[in-house]
Amino acid sequence: MAAVVALTFAFLMFPISSPVRALSSNYYDHTCPQLESIVTSAVKKAMLNDKTIPAALLRMHFHDCFIRGSDASVLLNSKGNNQAEKDGPPNISLHALYVVEHAKKALESSCPGVVSCADILALAARDAVVLSGGPIWEVPKGRKDGRISMATETRQLPAPTFNISQLQQNFAQRGLSIEDLVALSGGHTLGFSHCSSFQNRIHNFNATFDIDPTMNPFFAARLRSVCPAHNKVKNAGSPLDSSNFIFDNAYYKLLLHGKSIFASDQALLTTPKTKALVNKFASSQQAFEKAFVNSMIKMSSLTGGKEIRLDCRVVR
Repeated sequence: MAAVVALTFAFLMFPISSPVRALSSNYYDHTCPQLESIVTSAVKKAMLNDKTIPAALLRMHFHDCFIRGSDASVLLNSKGNNQAEKDGPPNISLHALYVVEHAKKALESSCPGVVSCADILALAARDAVVLSGGPIWEVPKGRKDGRISMATETRQLPAPTFNISQLQQNFAQRGLSIEDLVALSGGHTLGFSHCSSFQNRIHNFNATFDIDPTMNPFFAARLRSVCPAHNKVKNAGSPLDSSNFIFDNAYYKLLLHGKSIFASDQALLTTPKTKALVNKFASSQQAFEKAFVNSMIKMSSLTGGKEIRLDCRVVR
Protein backbone atom coordinates (compact mmCIF):
# COMPACT_ATOMS: atom_id res chain seq x y z
CA MET A 1 0.00 0.00 0.00
CA ALA A 2 1.56 3.24 -1.02
CA ALA A 3 3.50 4.93 1.74
CA VAL A 4 4.11 8.54 0.85
CA VAL A 5 6.42 9.55 3.67
CA ALA A 6 9.75 7.79 4.04
CA LEU A 7 10.20 6.73 7.64
CA THR A 8 13.25 5.44 9.48
CA PHE A 9 12.40 2.02 10.85
CA ALA A 10 12.95 1.08 14.45
CA PHE A 11 12.61 -2.58 15.42
CA LEU A 12 10.21 -1.79 18.22
CA MET A 13 7.07 -3.84 18.15
CA PHE A 14 3.74 -3.56 19.94
CA PRO A 15 1.46 -6.58 20.32
CA ILE A 16 -0.97 -7.40 17.55
CA SER A 17 -3.62 -9.87 18.54
CA SER A 18 -4.12 -13.11 16.68
CA PRO A 19 -7.53 -13.87 15.18
CA VAL A 20 -8.72 -15.53 18.38
CA ARG A 21 -12.28 -14.26 17.93
CA ALA A 22 -13.63 -16.18 14.98
CA LEU A 23 -14.69 -13.98 12.09
CA SER A 24 -17.56 -15.02 9.84
CA SER A 25 -18.77 -13.96 6.41
CA ASN A 26 -22.38 -14.11 7.65
CA TYR A 27 -21.77 -12.37 10.98
CA TYR A 28 -24.34 -9.61 10.32
CA ASP A 29 -26.87 -11.62 8.30
CA HIS A 30 -29.56 -11.24 10.97
CA THR A 31 -28.47 -8.09 12.81
CA CYS A 32 -27.66 -5.85 9.82
CA PRO A 33 -28.38 -7.57 6.48
CA GLN A 34 -28.07 -4.32 4.51
CA LEU A 35 -24.49 -3.71 5.72
CA GLU A 36 -22.62 -4.51 2.51
CA SER A 37 -24.95 -2.58 0.21
CA ILE A 38 -24.67 0.50 2.45
CA VAL A 39 -20.86 0.39 2.48
CA THR A 40 -20.67 -0.19 -1.28
CA SER A 41 -23.01 2.73 -1.88
CA ALA A 42 -20.79 5.03 0.21
CA VAL A 43 -17.68 3.99 -1.73
CA LYS A 44 -19.39 4.40 -5.11
CA LYS A 45 -20.70 7.84 -4.18
CA ALA A 46 -17.25 9.01 -3.09
CA MET A 47 -15.65 7.68 -6.28
CA LEU A 48 -17.97 9.84 -8.38
CA ASN A 49 -16.21 12.91 -7.01
CA ASP A 50 -12.72 11.56 -6.41
CA LYS A 51 -11.12 8.80 -8.46
CA THR A 52 -8.30 8.41 -5.90
CA ILE A 53 -10.73 6.98 -3.32
CA PRO A 54 -9.98 3.28 -4.01
CA ALA A 55 -6.24 3.69 -3.51
CA ALA A 56 -6.85 5.76 -0.37
CA LEU A 57 -9.17 3.17 1.19
CA LEU A 58 -6.86 0.27 0.40
CA ARG A 59 -3.87 2.10 1.88
CA MET A 60 -5.84 3.12 4.98
CA HIS A 61 -6.88 -0.48 5.62
CA PHE A 62 -3.30 -1.70 5.24
CA HIS A 63 -2.03 0.96 7.64
CA ASP A 64 -4.74 0.04 10.12
CA CYS A 65 -3.99 -3.69 10.06
CA PHE A 66 -0.24 -3.25 10.47
CA ILE A 67 -0.39 -1.41 13.80
CA ARG A 68 -2.74 -3.15 16.25
CA GLY A 69 -4.55 -5.40 13.82
CA SER A 70 -7.75 -4.58 11.96
CA ASP A 71 -9.36 -2.48 14.70
CA ALA A 72 -9.99 0.93 13.05
CA SER A 73 -7.46 2.59 15.36
CA VAL A 74 -6.33 4.57 12.31
CA LEU A 75 -9.67 6.41 12.35
CA LEU A 76 -9.46 7.73 15.92
CA ASN A 77 -8.85 11.43 16.53
CA SER A 78 -5.97 12.72 18.63
CA LYS A 79 -7.08 13.80 22.08
CA GLY A 80 -5.31 15.90 24.69
CA ASN A 81 -1.63 15.00 24.83
CA ASN A 82 -2.13 11.81 22.81
CA GLN A 83 -1.35 12.00 19.11
CA ALA A 84 -3.36 9.34 17.29
CA GLU A 85 -2.17 7.14 14.42
CA LYS A 86 -3.78 9.35 11.79
CA ASP A 87 -1.38 12.13 12.85
CA GLY A 88 1.75 9.96 12.63
CA PRO A 89 4.20 10.88 9.82
CA PRO A 90 3.25 8.05 7.40
CA ASN A 91 -0.46 8.76 7.85
CA ILE A 92 -0.56 12.53 7.44
CA SER A 93 -1.53 12.09 3.78
CA LEU A 94 -4.27 9.52 4.44
CA HIS A 95 -7.61 10.66 3.10
CA ALA A 96 -11.06 9.19 2.45
CA LEU A 97 -11.72 8.70 6.14
CA TYR A 98 -15.03 10.42 5.47
CA VAL A 99 -16.15 7.46 3.33
CA VAL A 100 -16.08 5.20 6.38
CA GLU A 101 -17.76 7.90 8.48
CA HIS A 102 -20.59 8.34 5.96
CA ALA A 103 -21.16 4.58 5.83
CA LYS A 104 -21.12 4.43 9.63
CA LYS A 105 -23.70 7.22 9.89
CA ALA A 106 -26.03 5.38 7.50
CA LEU A 107 -25.53 2.12 9.40
CA GLU A 108 -26.27 3.75 12.74
CA SER A 109 -29.64 4.76 11.28
CA SER A 110 -30.38 1.26 10.00
CA CYS A 111 -28.87 -0.94 12.70
CA PRO A 112 -27.55 1.20 15.58
CA GLY A 113 -24.65 0.02 17.69
CA VAL A 114 -24.15 -3.17 15.69
CA VAL A 115 -21.43 -2.75 13.04
CA SER A 116 -17.81 -1.97 13.94
CA CYS A 117 -15.82 0.70 12.15
CA ALA A 118 -13.14 -1.96 11.60
CA ASP A 119 -15.57 -4.10 9.59
CA ILE A 120 -16.71 -1.07 7.59
CA LEU A 121 -13.09 -0.24 6.67
CA ALA A 122 -12.36 -3.87 5.69
CA LEU A 123 -15.45 -3.94 3.46
CA ALA A 124 -14.67 -0.53 1.96
CA ALA A 125 -11.15 -1.70 1.05
CA ARG A 126 -12.61 -4.78 -0.66
CA ASP A 127 -15.11 -2.61 -2.54
CA ALA A 128 -12.27 -0.29 -3.58
CA VAL A 129 -10.57 -3.22 -5.29
CA VAL A 130 -13.77 -4.55 -6.90
CA LEU A 131 -14.86 -1.14 -8.20
CA SER A 132 -11.41 -0.68 -9.74
CA GLY A 133 -11.80 -3.85 -11.80
CA GLY A 134 -10.24 -6.26 -9.32
CA PRO A 135 -11.47 -9.51 -7.76
CA ILE A 136 -14.41 -9.84 -5.40
CA TRP A 137 -14.31 -11.90 -2.21
CA GLU A 138 -16.29 -12.58 0.94
CA VAL A 139 -14.93 -10.46 3.78
CA PRO A 140 -14.98 -12.29 7.13
CA LYS A 141 -16.67 -10.02 9.67
CA GLY A 142 -17.06 -9.63 13.41
CA ARG A 143 -14.13 -7.36 14.25
CA LYS A 144 -14.26 -5.05 17.23
CA ASP A 145 -12.95 -1.48 17.35
CA GLY A 146 -9.80 -0.63 19.26
CA ARG A 147 -9.54 1.94 22.04
CA ILE A 148 -5.84 2.78 21.64
CA SER A 149 -4.28 4.83 18.86
CA MET A 150 -0.77 6.31 19.11
CA ALA A 151 1.16 8.17 16.43
CA THR A 152 4.44 6.75 17.72
CA GLU A 153 3.33 3.25 16.71
CA THR A 154 3.20 4.22 13.02
CA ARG A 155 6.96 3.65 12.97
CA GLN A 156 5.99 -0.02 12.61
CA LEU A 157 4.69 0.54 9.08
CA PRO A 158 6.97 -0.73 6.31
CA ALA A 159 8.76 2.23 4.74
CA PRO A 160 9.26 2.75 0.99
CA THR A 161 13.03 2.66 1.61
CA PHE A 162 13.04 -0.84 3.13
CA ASN A 163 15.30 -3.59 1.78
CA ILE A 164 14.09 -7.16 1.48
CA SER A 165 15.34 -8.23 4.92
CA GLN A 166 13.46 -5.38 6.60
CA LEU A 167 10.33 -6.16 4.61
CA GLN A 168 10.42 -9.87 5.42
CA GLN A 169 10.92 -9.21 9.13
CA ASN A 170 8.17 -6.60 9.19
CA PHE A 171 5.65 -8.94 7.56
CA ALA A 172 6.75 -12.02 9.53
CA GLN A 173 6.11 -10.17 12.79
CA ARG A 174 2.46 -10.07 11.71
CA GLY A 175 2.34 -13.72 10.71
CA LEU A 176 2.52 -12.84 7.03
CA SER A 177 4.62 -14.87 4.60
CA ILE A 178 6.91 -13.97 1.72
CA GLU A 179 4.04 -14.67 -0.68
CA ASP A 180 1.84 -12.31 1.34
CA LEU A 181 4.56 -9.66 1.06
CA VAL A 182 4.77 -9.91 -2.72
CA ALA A 183 1.00 -10.21 -3.21
CA LEU A 184 0.10 -7.29 -0.95
CA SER A 185 2.78 -5.14 -2.60
CA GLY A 186 0.61 -5.52 -5.69
CA GLY A 187 -1.77 -3.07 -4.02
CA HIS A 188 0.60 -0.50 -5.50
CA THR A 189 -1.29 -1.06 -8.74
CA LEU A 190 -3.54 1.69 -7.35
CA GLY A 191 -2.33 5.04 -6.16
CA PHE A 192 0.14 7.88 -6.23
CA SER A 193 3.31 8.76 -4.38
CA HIS A 194 4.75 12.13 -3.48
CA CYS A 195 8.37 12.80 -4.42
CA SER A 196 9.64 12.45 -0.85
CA SER A 197 9.06 8.67 -0.89
CA PHE A 198 11.33 7.96 -3.86
CA GLN A 199 13.64 11.00 -3.94
CA ASN A 200 16.43 8.80 -2.58
CA ARG A 201 16.40 6.72 -5.80
CA ILE A 202 16.63 9.56 -8.31
CA HIS A 203 19.02 12.01 -6.62
CA ASN A 204 22.31 11.27 -4.80
CA PHE A 205 21.59 7.55 -4.71
CA ASN A 206 25.05 6.68 -3.41
CA ALA A 207 28.70 7.68 -3.74
CA THR A 208 28.93 6.07 -7.18
CA PHE A 209 25.55 6.69 -8.78
CA ASP A 210 23.31 9.72 -8.76
CA ILE A 211 20.39 7.51 -9.87
CA ASP A 212 19.58 3.99 -8.69
CA PRO A 213 21.19 1.87 -11.45
CA THR A 214 18.35 -0.69 -11.26
CA MET A 215 15.93 1.91 -12.63
CA ASN A 216 15.11 2.24 -16.31
CA PRO A 217 17.06 5.41 -17.26
CA PHE A 218 14.22 6.95 -19.26
CA PHE A 219 11.78 6.26 -16.43
CA ALA A 220 14.20 7.78 -13.92
CA ALA A 221 14.64 10.85 -16.12
CA ARG A 222 10.86 11.35 -16.21
CA LEU A 223 10.67 11.11 -12.43
CA ARG A 224 13.53 13.61 -12.08
CA SER A 225 11.70 16.07 -14.31
CA VAL A 226 8.68 15.89 -12.00
CA CYS A 227 10.71 15.75 -8.80
CA PRO A 228 13.84 17.91 -9.09
CA ALA A 229 16.49 17.68 -6.37
CA HIS A 230 15.11 20.65 -4.45
CA ASN A 231 11.46 20.15 -5.23
CA LYS A 232 9.21 22.91 -3.89
CA VAL A 233 5.89 21.66 -5.29
CA LYS A 234 3.96 20.17 -2.38
CA ASN A 235 1.83 17.72 -4.37
CA ALA A 236 4.42 16.71 -6.96
CA GLY A 237 4.87 12.99 -7.49
CA SER A 238 4.06 10.03 -9.68
CA PRO A 239 1.36 7.38 -10.16
CA LEU A 240 2.50 4.03 -8.79
CA ASP A 241 1.97 2.30 -12.12
CA SER A 242 0.84 3.11 -15.63
CA SER A 243 -2.81 2.16 -14.96
CA ASN A 244 -3.08 3.55 -11.46
CA PHE A 245 -6.89 3.65 -11.35
CA ILE A 246 -7.27 0.04 -12.53
CA PHE A 247 -6.58 -2.98 -10.35
CA ASP A 248 -4.40 -5.18 -12.54
CA ASN A 249 -0.95 -6.82 -12.61
CA ALA A 250 0.80 -3.95 -14.44
CA TYR A 251 2.75 -3.18 -11.25
CA TYR A 252 4.67 -6.47 -11.56
CA LYS A 253 5.31 -6.07 -15.27
CA LEU A 254 6.72 -2.59 -14.75
CA LEU A 255 8.82 -3.81 -11.82
CA LEU A 256 10.54 -6.32 -14.10
CA HIS A 257 11.42 -3.49 -16.50
CA GLY A 258 13.01 -1.21 -13.94
CA LYS A 259 9.96 1.02 -13.64
CA SER A 260 9.06 0.69 -9.97
CA ILE A 261 8.66 3.75 -7.78
CA PHE A 262 9.85 2.66 -4.34
CA ALA A 263 13.09 1.04 -3.22
CA SER A 264 10.85 -1.43 -1.37
CA ASP A 265 9.29 -2.42 -4.71
CA GLN A 266 12.69 -2.99 -6.31
CA ALA A 267 13.68 -5.03 -3.24
CA LEU A 268 11.24 -7.75 -4.35
CA LEU A 269 13.66 -8.63 -7.14
CA THR A 270 16.62 -9.19 -4.82
CA THR A 271 15.91 -12.76 -3.68
CA PRO A 272 15.15 -15.77 -5.90
CA LYS A 273 11.86 -16.57 -4.11
CA THR A 274 10.40 -13.06 -4.23
CA LYS A 275 11.58 -12.55 -7.81
CA ALA A 276 9.92 -15.82 -8.85
CA LEU A 277 6.65 -14.59 -7.34
CA VAL A 278 6.97 -11.26 -9.15
CA ASN A 279 7.43 -13.17 -12.42
CA LYS A 280 4.46 -15.41 -11.61
CA PHE A 281 2.14 -12.48 -10.92
CA ALA A 282 3.43 -10.51 -13.91
CA SER A 283 2.57 -13.39 -16.22
CA SER A 284 -0.81 -14.23 -14.68
CA GLN A 285 -3.43 -11.75 -13.50
CA GLN A 286 -5.42 -14.70 -12.17
CA ALA A 287 -2.54 -15.95 -10.02
CA PHE A 288 -2.00 -12.45 -8.64
CA GLU A 289 -5.67 -11.92 -7.81
CA LYS A 290 -5.96 -15.29 -6.04
CA ALA A 291 -2.86 -14.60 -3.94
CA PHE A 292 -3.92 -11.02 -3.21
CA VAL A 293 -7.35 -12.08 -1.95
CA ASN A 294 -5.87 -14.77 0.30
CA SER A 295 -3.35 -12.31 1.72
CA MET A 296 -5.95 -9.58 2.27
CA ILE A 297 -8.14 -11.99 4.25
CA LYS A 298 -5.14 -13.14 6.26
CA MET A 299 -3.94 -9.58 6.99
CA SER A 300 -7.37 -8.28 7.95
CA SER A 301 -8.05 -11.24 10.25
CA LEU A 302 -5.50 -9.88 12.73
CA THR A 303 -7.89 -8.39 15.28
CA GLY A 304 -7.44 -6.68 18.60
CA GLY A 305 -10.45 -4.45 19.25
CA LYS A 306 -12.73 -4.28 22.28
CA GLU A 307 -15.92 -2.40 21.38
CA ILE A 308 -18.35 -1.17 18.74
CA ARG A 309 -17.87 2.57 18.34
CA LEU A 310 -20.86 4.78 17.66
CA ASP A 311 -18.60 7.39 16.03
CA CYS A 312 -15.51 6.08 14.24
CA ARG A 313 -13.44 9.03 15.40
CA VAL A 314 -13.87 8.55 19.16
CA VAL A 315 -13.97 5.67 21.63
CA ARG A 316 -17.11 5.03 23.63
